[in-house]
Amino acid sequence: MSRRRSVSTEERRLWRIAMRDAEPMPGRTIEDPDPPAASAGEPEPVATTASPPPTLPPRGGVPKGGRPSQPPLKVGNLDNIDRRTADRFSRGEMEIDGRIDLHGMSQDQAHGALSGFVRRAWHEGRRCVLVITGKGTYTGGAGVLRQSVPRWLADAALRPMVLAVRPAQPRHGGEGALYVLVKRRRDHHR
Repeated sequence: MSRRRSVSTEERRLWRIAMRDAEPMPGRTIEDPDPPAASAGEPEPVATTASPPPTLPPRGGVPKGGRPSQPPLKVGNLDNIDRRTADRFSRGEMEIDGRIDLHGMSQDQAHGALSGFVRRAWHEGRRCVLVITGKGTYTGGAGVLRQSVPRWLADAALRPMVLAVRPAQPRHGGEGALYVLVKRRRDHHR
């Protein structure tokens, strides 16, 4: 049986840097796996118990810090995807892997439902989903949900999971629906 080697100060420092954005699971604490012997000048790590705020993207591969910020998400902008995919996406030729109908929901209900739906779609590896907002009308023009959904998809909580958004073809709801191209999950343990 081999002995477990001790972790160097440099390795501990690198570990802390790598894990600085990590959040503990509810009811768990963050602890240094191999705490250093009490040394002068280095404070002891403090264990915390905190659950991530509900607006954070889920764990498991969503890129965090260290990468350039993502371009703003604009409905119809397909510059960040290859031409063949962009053409199929625009023409509504991609298989729709999931759909959500937000008709009749309040803004709060719709926002929560959309957020959960996109997170599940990303987690399950779905690629193209349909979000039905309804055309909705009010004196100012477009309906509230129709205006809000693109903004919600562009928010920091969902943007890392969304590659592109485009109005749907008439057969899928036209102006009352949006195609959402969900990013592929990039797990680091492949």
